Amino acid sequence: MIPRHLEIGMGVLLVAVLMMAFYVHRMKGRAAETGVRVADTRPVAPPVAGPTEQVILYVAYDDAGLLRAQSARVPLPAGRQQRAQELLRALLGIYLDKNSPHPFPTGAEVRDVYIVDPGLAVIDTNSVLADNHRSGILVEELTIASLVRTLAANIPGINRVKILVEGKERDTLAGHADLSDFYDTLAISKASDQWAAAGQ
Repeated sequence: MIPRHLEIGMGVLLVAVLMMAFYVHRMKGRAAETGVRVADTRPVAPPVAGPTEQVILYVAYDDAGLLRAQSARVPLPAGRQQRAQELLRALLGIYLDKNSPHPFPTGAEVRDVYIVDPGLAVIDTNSVLADNHRSGILVEELTIASLVRTLAANIPGINRVKILVEGKERDTLAGHADLSDFYDTLAISKASDQWAAAGQ
């Protein structure tokens, strides 16, 4: 015969094991819910109000190592700053597509574009774009040239562009292309035209 105090001890242990199993099961469920919530809380840009306009996007092509002007219809608001944001979001839409000629990492985005004075635009990207961008001199330079040239072609008066990551300065995009200085739009245009001439 089993002593009474052992029976009570075994009963208490069994109850404790059942309670722990129930607790672990609930915690797994909560962890799964939290994961889904985190994945679904990405900011969603509000739909743009305004007529669509014909714009020129300078799209990077890795295989040829150059930019190509591509016509697109994009809904654009009236303000210069908002127009700049929508232009670059349209450009990123091409790069985030599965058949992109210049793939960007999933989740890459332009957080904001600021027109600081009539001639200076500041592009603020998220860390996903910079941290997960493919490393290499050409692919990084193509990205910068594409952003700068698209802005300059569609927003009159912009002659300098600064690129930030999460609102902060960064030395390079992914180890090569310098982000510490301002980009002169005329110099970028000349350089990308030279790439195109060399590639023909």
